[in-house]
Amino acid sequence: MTLLQVTPDDAPDRVLLRTRDRSKITEVLAECSVRLRDWPVHGPAELGTTEEQILARYRREVDELCAEEGLRLVDVVRFHPEDTHEWRDRAAKARAAFLEEHRHEEDEVRFFAQGTGCFYLHVNRKVYAVVCEAGDLLSVPAGTTHWFDMGPRPDFCAVRFFEREDGWVGDFTGDPIARDFPRLDALLAGAGE
Repeated sequence: MTLLQVTPDDAPDRVLLRTRDRSKITEVLAECSVRLRDWPVHGPAELGTTEEQILARYRREVDELCAEEGLRLVDVVRFHPEDTHEWRDRAAKARAAFLEEHRHEEDEVRFFAQGTGCFYLHVNRKVYAVVCEAGDLLSVPAGTTHWFDMGPRPDFCAVRFFEREDGWVGDFTGDPIARDFPRLDALLAGAGE
């Protein structure tokens, strides 16, 4: 179930709001111009399922969203835990790459087909930690400072949407703010309640 935790950007331990109420989450995020929508989940993205098969399952939804929002490029990113040194290295590098505050020149649009990940949105002197789960379609406006945590043992499948090939490139702020906030695993364990 989707989770939202809001804290002041200078007091990560002071929880202003923590909720799993979908309508409340959607309302609060809309105040930041962030859209959270529901998509149906069309089966698990099991190991061995190709990117093409995943996109085929969501073809109608993907095509409609691309047409509505001018999105031209779509891909799939996924992590399924494996008990190998190579996988652990790959997961650690991927996690570290997105744990620093950054922004993009275009909207960041992600659909979670499976698993969990957390977007931390730094807006109006607050941090909105949005734990997304299967069925969540999140649209973060261009220029919004944020970071993303896929957890210490990433397990998710997400469809990513772009306007341009280089639209995903992050402009890192250099602000160490992300280091002060609870990670995905702590949020899910109930830290801050």
